[in-house]
Amino acid sequence: MNEPPNMNKKHFVIALIMVLAAISRLIPHPPNFAPVTAIALFSGFYVTNKLLVYVLPMGIMMLSDLFLGFSSISYFVYGAFVLVSFIGNLSKNPKIFKIVPCILLSSISFFIITNFGVWILGGYPKTWTGLATCYTMAIPFFKNSLMGDFFYTGVMILCYLLSRKTFLRTA
Repeated sequence: MNEPPNMNKKHFVIALIMVLAAISRLIPHPPNFAPVTAIALFSGFYVTNKLLVYVLPMGIMMLSDLFLGFSSISYFVYGAFVLVSFIGNLSKNPKIFKIVPCILLSSISFFIITNFGVWILGGYPKTWTGLATCYTMAIPFFKNSLMGDFFYTGVMILCYLLSRKTFLRTA
């Protein structure tokens, strides 16, 4: 079945917004105030192809990681990415009352998964106390992550909605 004419434009706009967000990772910013979670969530919200929901943000992030560098924690980051994309995919074209809980759930999930990775990879003793210490030490970074997730998700959604009103408008 052929896609509607605006579908190619829509995919282009969505990908462009995600790429621009990923490029913003290269600009100096406070620790953890980054678009990582927002890119995956945005993909889940608006990408219609079930495979691209996961592949597009992963590819974009890997591309930006070519410049920023990969580390052993990257596996956990990308794993969290899949979950966050799934969360977004459950709430296609969300309204504000769905966006806020999705951002919160995504931020918390990302925090839990990536800091578990820090603990597993040897950042802390392999004890319950070590795990608790790992999460406790990460809490100050969570504030910036949460603020970044709200900021970038909001900006990305706003850009997309504005593009729908102008660039993607049908006759």
